[in-house]
Amino acid sequence: MSRSREVTVLPDQGQVALRLAEQIETSGPMTVADYMRTANTAYYSLADPLGAAGDFITAPEISQMFGEMVGIWLSDIWLRHSSPSHCHYVELGPGRGTLAADALRTLKRFGCTPAVHFLETSAVLRQKQQAAVPHATFHDSIETIPVDAPLLIVANEFFDALPVRQMIATHAGWRERVVVRDYGTRFAAMPGTRAVDAEIPEHIRVAAVGSIYETCPDASEIMHILSGRLRVQGGVMLTIDYGHAHTALGSTLQAVRNHQRADPFADPGYCDLTVHVDFSELARQAKAIGLAVAGPVNQGTWLTALGVDQRAQKLAEAHPDRAIEISAAHNRLVKRDAMGALFKVLATYADEWPKPEGFGI
Repeated sequence: MSRSREVTVLPDQGQVALRLAEQIETSGPMTVADYMRTANTAYYSLADPLGAAGDFITAPEISQMFGEMVGIWLSDIWLRHSSPSHCHYVELGPGRGTLAADALRTLKRFGCTPAVHFLETSAVLRQKQQAAVPHATFHDSIETIPVDAPLLIVANEFFDALPVRQMIATHAGWRERVVVRDYGTRFAAMPGTRAVDAEIPEHIRVAAVGSIYETCPDASEIMHILSGRLRVQGGVMLTIDYGHAHTALGSTLQAVRNHQRADPFADPGYCDLTVHVDFSELARQAKAIGLAVAGPVNQGTWLTALGVDQRAQKLAEAHPDRAIEISAAHNRLVKRDAMGALFKVLATYADEWPKPEGFGI
């Protein structure tokens, strides 16, 4: 799940709102999760939304330093685990393949040349990824990822695009939020009729009326399955995304279009819909399988610990004509008022593998 647009808008994209409206008219209100899944499936399947010409930009597109730090982190763990000759690099939603290209180039410098596997369902983005990493194998599902060797898994801005369920506290109890038609190509969210009190953690049930609690079943399932793989096959998983370290109340559903905030319930299929990732839930799934967990820590903290400041200095010295650009990219990745604090980094790993760097453990 990735996001630039040399925008080729296909006829189907403009029909997403119509299809959703017809479905609601026929079957009644749909859950926020179903709405988000339908909208994002259309959005990612019909265009490349990344870069300055698209709707948003991700860390790997800001600077090669990001992917290089990921590669250094993976190389360090691989080397300290006796450098297994056969392993798999697996990236979930690899965007344009930029992060993978930078990370794999760095891994190769340390003698690690893993087989490469991309989990990607967008045909548009697969073309970009294959151009960046020609030898990659593509997967529609995590079920087909190889089972014969350790896994080096990377998930950068993957979980944020998965659909969430939203439950809202009402005077009658907790109800799942649903989407209804508003007018034109606009929709609106409101409390549904189904009681979901039993699904709300006990310490949250007493929250004030209007409070919203989000869960992401897809994220929990994927993390559970991959954690099971790591437990058996060995390896590590690096998750980088924006979100919160602990479960929090409130709707985090947002839309971005042309690098600007947009209404998530207007023009579905034309906007990138995302939510804040609940890192405590991802960690819980990993721990339940028996994995060790490091983090989450702020992205800026993690990158700095790995040496991104020194890498930025070296790049600026090698390319003095780009020194200002390199400094700006570095600041965007690490500063608290940019991506440095909002984005979090979590490592989950088989307990026989070394403790990872960058987490202060």
